[in-house]
Amino acid sequence: MTKEKAQARREHLQKMRADQKRKQRRAALLMWGTGGLIIVVLVGVVGFYLVKQARETSLDAVTSVKYAAGEHVWNAVTYKETPPVGGQHNNYWQQCAIYDKPIHSEHAVHSMEHGAVWITYRPDLPKAQLDKLKQVATTTGQQDYMLMSPFPGLPSPVVVSSWGHQLKLSDPADPKLPAFIKRYQNGADTPEPGATCGGSDAITTTADQAPLPPEPTGQANAPMETLKPSASPSQQ
Repeated sequence: MTKEKAQARREHLQKMRADQKRKQRRAALLMWGTGGLIIVVLVGVVGFYLVKQARETSLDAVTSVKYAAGEHVWNAVTYKETPPVGGQHNNYWQQCAIYDKPIHSEHAVHSMEHGAVWITYRPDLPKAQLDKLKQVATTTGQQDYMLMSPFPGLPSPVVVSSWGHQLKLSDPADPKLPAFIKRYQNGADTPEPGATCGGSDAITTTADQAPLPPEPTGQANAPMETLKPSASPSQQ
């Protein structure tokens, strides 16, 4: 083989190796570029989801007021808020449960003093929405501190309240509802955390079934507000 042919062969092999290296670099760049793009997309999707979830469960719309606790009365009370979120209330508390008829606000406020969340809804709420509301109420938080009842004249289809806090909602499926329950049920502002929302002294009737109890006479005593351990709200 002449020197010229050998030189040409070496140059050809060098060119082939250079071409192969360029192809490998392009493949690597393509692979890393595609992988990087996928990571960027995933980070963007996750970030969007987290921002969306935070916005949907934001409790910025909650209104808060301060009320002194322990103001027990026997008469009917005129409240500033609809429904009330605190203030004077009857000596007897409402048994925490799901009611299909209105209850006395004076009993419900006492239950909220014990840590209950009170979900109220307009009596004409469509059945599908009412079923959804009951589903949320029966699967979120502590059931022995869950109170739900219709309430005529509400400012919005659904209003959820705890002692000193309230949120108006238009849709029972709003994720803000369970977020409110988890934050405020037996929350930091509960005046009597651990006090029962049941027991033999609890009121189990609706407003149409019984009037507010009259003030006891003689040696009759007010109901005993027994305490029990207050478990952390469920994270369901």
